[in-house]
Amino acid sequence: MSVQERKERERASRERLIVATARELAEQQGWDAVTTRRLAERIEYSQPVLYSHFRGKREIIGAVALQGAAELAVAVRAATAAADGPRARVTALARGYLEFAERNPAVYDALFQLDGGLAYAQEDTPEPLKDAFAALLECLGEVAGDGVHPGLFTEVFWASLHGIATLTRTGRLPPEDTEQRVELLVDRLAVL
Repeated sequence: MSVQERKERERASRERLIVATARELAEQQGWDAVTTRRLAERIEYSQPVLYSHFRGKREIIGAVALQGAAELAVAVRAATAAADGPRARVTALARGYLEFAERNPAVYDALFQLDGGLAYAQEDTPEPLKDAFAALLECLGEVAGDGVHPGLFTEVFWASLHGIATLTRTGRLPPEDTEQRVELLVDRLAVL
């Protein structure tokens, strides 16, 4: 292994450590607790080392969001893989999405609430974000209905799930009714 390869491997390892530490801190104490000073202390590197990887908190949030998008795509695909039939797949997708949002609130915020400097629904959208949307579209496209653009239907269904996730987490919707909301969403929107 060359010196250059070793340095690149060490740099990638530091970057993963920064992202994992930021994510852990955000999940434990919220994104307000994530500062470059606290991150530097936790990973035992200087702030200039952090800035050699990320220009600031915004880019760190973006890195967490990209990691979360990849995980969301895996979670959605895993949830729908075992389901039999369109209705079961759509219901499994909704449950899987909401479970991901509940289990990973800081990651979910990085994806959808905070400014991580990422482009959404544009040509320069990063691949993990495109893949997360594709994971939704793979299942929802089949239940969009005649004459309805599958991508547009997926956006509306996703927006509904996002609303349920966000309003439930902030205490504006009681969590005990989540399953009824999922059933209503599937019954009313999906053409089965």
